[in-house]
Amino acid sequence: MTDAILFSVDEGLARLTLNRPARLNSFNADLAHAWRDATTEATTRDDVKAILLDAAGPAFCAGGDVIEMASTMHDGSPLTELAGVINTGIRALTESAVPVVAAAHGTTAGGGLGILLSTDYAVIGASSRIGSLYANIGLTPDLSVSAQLADAVGRRRALQLVLQDRLLTAEEALEWGLVAEVVTGADAAAEADLVRARAEEVARFWLAGAAGAYGEAKRLVRSQPGRTFAEQLAEEARSIGASFDTEDAKARVAAFAAASTKKPR
Repeated sequence: MTDAILFSVDEGLARLTLNRPARLNSFNADLAHAWRDATTEATTRDDVKAILLDAAGPAFCAGGDVIEMASTMHDGSPLTELAGVINTGIRALTESAVPVVAAAHGTTAGGGLGILLSTDYAVIGASSRIGSLYANIGLTPDLSVSAQLADAVGRRRALQLVLQDRLLTAEEALEWGLVAEVVTGADAAAEADLVRARAEEVARFWLAGAAGAYGEAKRLVRSQPGRTFAEQLAEEARSIGASFDTEDAKARVAAFAAASTKKPR
């Protein structure tokens, strides 16, 4: 793994930091491969129960590195290949039973929107802006934007975003359901720190509770489109039974029942 992504694990929390701040954490080949490797490791390690995705510098992710595209790519095949590498990491996050929180300060655009959509809970700053902007340079949505955006905000709003030169304000992103929380800081640097701190609080909340159950709940919701209604009901029934058999659930159910019987009537 290279310095394009900083990776660490601390008490069950894997932190992945996009680390190309001079290019607004836009993806080149180095970051694409580091992203694939880091997400694959984070979602397959037994000691990881939650993931926090953040970014260095003034922005979360500006998508693809357009300057590098223009200077190194003579046709579209390398771009297709790199998108496939990044998509491996996106699938690792979305198909896992590990909840993922994003600390997405600053601007998120292009493929960065797909990266944001691949997380399960997003915290942004009041000055953050989020958009598509692919068509501004003649390109089409990638990195799961067309696969996930409509599910997140509805088809009509998804079309508004991909068919206009528009960056949503933080308030709009919250209203649309694209993000979960907005925090405000005194300036850009302070706000970025607050976004990261709040995202870590969310992750630590998962870890302090029934982390495995949160992960399975995420998996159930994320994987539902691949099943019929009847199949989803059956998978829910199987999952809750499997959860009940864990030591964590047995202890929590017993504690809840004991506390309930002691309450005055």
